[in-house]
Order: sequence, then C-alpha cells, then structure tokens
Amino acid sequence: MDFRVFTEPQQGASYDDLLAVAQATERLGFDGFFRSDHFLSMGGDGLPGPTDAWTTLAGLARETSRIRLGTLVTSVTFRHPSILAIQVAGVDQMSGGRVELGLGTGWMEDEHTALGVPFPAKRFGMLEEQLELITGLWSTPVGDRFSYEGEHYRLQNAPGLPKPTQSNVPIIVGGGGPKRTPALAARFATEYNSVFVDLAEHRARMARVRQASEAAEREVPILSIGGTIAVGASTADAQRRAEAIGRDLDRMRPTGIVGTPTEVVDRLGAFAELGVTRVYLQLLDLQDLDQLEFFATEIVPQVG
Repeated sequence: MDFRVFTEPQQGASYDDLLAVAQATERLGFDGFFRSDHFLSMGGDGLPGPTDAWTTLAGLARETSRIRLGTLVTSVTFRHPSILAIQVAGVDQMSGGRVELGLGTGWMEDEHTALGVPFPAKRFGMLEEQLELITGLWSTPVGDRFSYEGEHYRLQNAPGLPKPTQSNVPIIVGGGGPKRTPALAARFATEYNSVFVDLAEHRARMARVRQASEAAEREVPILSIGGTIAVGASTADAQRRAEAIGRDLDRMRPTGIVGTPTEVVDRLGAFAELGVTRVYLQLLDLQDLDQLEFFATEIVPQVG
C-alpha cells in the first residue's frame, strides 16, 4: 500500500505553503503530492487567495525530484481539453515523467458563478469526450494529425504536440456513479479513486469498477481511497488535530483516517481487504507537517 498527500489549497495557501508540504512529502517517503483544482474557498476567507493547479504543479515539478504529482481532480469545466493536454504534457516534461491526471465533471456551481465560468447542467458527456481527446492527442504519432468531432468538442488536424515524457500518463477517474463512472474507469483509467464515503460505499464502488472492467475485458485499475486525516499518539492528540481543522474526531471516523496508530492500521487493513493499494491523506492543516511525520514514522511501517 502506498500513501500520497492530498491538499486543498483553495482553503488558504500560498505557493510557498504548498512547496513546504510537497518537500516534506518527498523527504518523509510518501509516494506523491496531489492537490485539488478549485478557485473558491469552501468556508473561511481563503487568504491569500487561490493558486492554479497546473501552474503550481509546474513549479513543484522543478523543486522536487521523486514524488508523483497530480490533481484530484481537474474539472472539465475549467480548461479546454486540447489546452489541458498541452499543460499536462509540459508539466510531465518538467518533472521528468512524474505527472498523473485526475479528471472529473466538477461539482461546485458557486465557484463557477463567482468566476463567470459556464457550468452546464450535464457534464458527464464532456468528461467522456475530454478523456477521448486528451488520450487521442497524446497517442497520435509525431508527424500525424488528430481530428475529433463530438457533441462538445471539435478538433481539426491537431498535431498532438507536445508529447508527455511518459508514454502513458496515468489517468485517475473517480466518483460514485453506478454505471457511467465505472465504465469510464474501465475504459480509460489507470486508477479508480473513491473519497469521503464510508466503508460500505467504498466496497460497492469498487465492486462496480471490477464488474465494468470484466465486462470490458480490461485489467482492473488501481483502486484507491482518500480521507481526511487527524492522527496522533493518543485519542486526545487526534482530537486536538481534528479541532484544529474545525472537525470532531468521532464524526470524522466513518469517512476519515483518524485516531491512534492502532485504529488507523485497522482501518487501512479493512481497505486492503477491498483491494485498495493506494491511499490519499487529505491534509487540511498545511502548517501541521508534524502530522505527516507522525504518519510516516508510526503508521506506514506497520502496513508496508
């Protein structure tokens, strides 16, 4: 099981804050640093203001050397897929081939209203076409041209450049839809991600992805989960960390990764029984690097 740190910079973080977390992520042996792709705070003032996901990752690509970098997840509403393909390929080159692309439909309508970004009522078709477009552009041989005509996007004779350093940039698809999401994960995803739900819902989602992969005669993607962390040597320490992010430890238990090392190891064992091999640790207090160190030294060695 590998562990990645997941951040929500729209809640209030500068680039330097994110750099400190990313470098701690690398130093402590975690597998990757990921961030949300949002531009509006979900409570609080969000100072000093939002950072763009792919601009941030470009900077981190040059200031880290080992960890994977990516988004959970980029919204299809924010960028045209042909431009996104260029951005992601560029960051992959800058990182030496360490980028992963999480892509989703987007959900925060208020954010779109505030920034004047269109928020169509139906976006799943956009997601499917963006996955087709981006992977199509990247896989087009150098010297050839890529054309596409769908309901939402049309490209004519695009050169499909630049190419990422990786021959296949990992694609992360997540969500809880009962049919279309598992089908997309089976068709396009290197990894299927499920976040912020209880164990029973994780189990149901994983089962649907397995069924869709079997129906498509494709290998089941990597199965991953994510949850907010509040961990400590004692329950009191964990509760203190929960309170620091405005949460109650007991209310976090069903969907979070919280408590003492013994509690967390047991919960991770339950995820492993579902076939989960990757965990995203949502760190909401970006100043609490000690929590990452505690997780790396007291929990990770117990689960391998």
